[in-house]
Parts: sequence; C-alpha cells; structure tokens
Amino acid sequence: MFQRITIAFFALFITTISYAQTDARIEVVKHNHVALHVKDIAASTKFYKEVMGLEPVAVPDSLKAIRSWFKLGTDQQIHLLAGRDFDVKNDRNGSHFALFVISITAAEKYLTQHKMSFHKQVRFDGAVQIYVADPDGYLIELNEVKR
Repeated sequence: MFQRITIAFFALFITTISYAQTDARIEVVKHNHVALHVKDIAASTKFYKEVMGLEPVAVPDSLKAIRSWFKLGTDQQIHLLAGRDFDVKNDRNGSHFALFVISITAAEKYLTQHKMSFHKQVRFDGAVQIYVADPDGYLIELNEVKR
C-alpha cells in the first residue's frame, strides 16, 4: 500500500514539474457554445426556438438535416446535434446548464400557461431559480439577470 502511494505521489510530482516548465499555456477568454446531442432534431429545434425564444443561426445546407444552432446573447450559441441514442440523466444538483432571463416571473408565467413542468426554488443567496427540461431531458436552469 505504501509503495502505491509513493508511486502515485512521485507521478503527480513529475507531472506537475513537466507542466510548470513550459511557457505556453491555454488562455481561455470566454465561452463559445455548448453542444447537445438530441434524439429528434425537429422537436428540439422547435423547443429552443418557440419555447426558449432563441434566435436560430444559419447552418450550412449540408448540415441542416442533422444540426440546429441558436444564439445565446451576443456571441455564444447552443448547437443541437442529431443522433442521440442514449438516455439523458440530468438533475439540478448535477449536469445542467444555466441561462439568464429578463424576468423569472414572466418565465414562470409562460411555463405555467403552457402547462410545462418545472421546478422552482430559492437559491442560498435569495435568487429565484427555475429548472425546466428540454425534450431530451437536458435540464436548463433559468436565473433572472441582475440589473
């Protein structure tokens, strides 16, 4: 057991040294897009366009049958990729993505009027959050943008 711990520590030490000896580095400046693998591209496209109100982004003609892209704000996007053949397991304490909305009250009213299920909660800092699932089960957290 001691020998395995010693070897693991030595491997971590050597790896750390090798990363530290380079001047090159990854310098992330912002988020570009999130890609979601979807089962039914038409149903998911309809959801993100009509329910979420996202503006479509032009997709090359050769990809229109298997891709759908949407704007998120000024320069970020969601890309839908056709062909999902696995179950999606998301929950609000695990895998999900979060979007800002202008009014959480208006979002709740919309979801209620359209008889869509959602979970509403108050975060530790007092912010109200709503969680809604897309047609594939990807969980979307909605937060009101602070003004």
